[in-house]
Amino acid sequence: MAVPTVGAEVISHSRRVCSLYKRALRCLECYYDKRFIFRYQATLMRDRFEQNKDIKDMRIAKELLLKGEEELFSKQHYQPRKFPLSPGGVAYARTVNPPDWVLDYWHPLEKAQYPQYFACREQRKKEFIELWEKQYGKPSKEDLHH
Repeated sequence: MAVPTVGAEVISHSRRVCSLYKRALRCLECYYDKRFIFRYQATLMRDRFEQNKDIKDMRIAKELLLKGEEELFSKQHYQPRKFPLSPGGVAYARTVNPPDWVLDYWHPLEKAQYPQYFACREQRKKEFIELWEKQYGKPSKEDLHH
């Protein structure tokens, strides 16, 4: 079996155990709507993890972790809850961040409501143009007309 990674980072055993615990609790939340029943089941789950926390032999610990991940997979809820802003949630990536050039088309009366911001923005635009011209040179008249 390949070593699980996130990007180029190797995930440690303890981090995988913590991830398994958190995913197991989220799974329990899906099954038990009543808070007191969920808390009781979460306490039982915590006890299962606590019973195996002092195992020093990594072969046994790894085997228990794999069995736990398999058990979680087999008992996962058919319709897991998702937070609205998390991937898969109803509001994920719903907000639109308009590009900066949209502000150039604001009416002067709209810009007058935020004088400090637009003064700072104009200064930043000038600095950016200077940096661009310093790095790439001034555009020729042909470039401006095409």
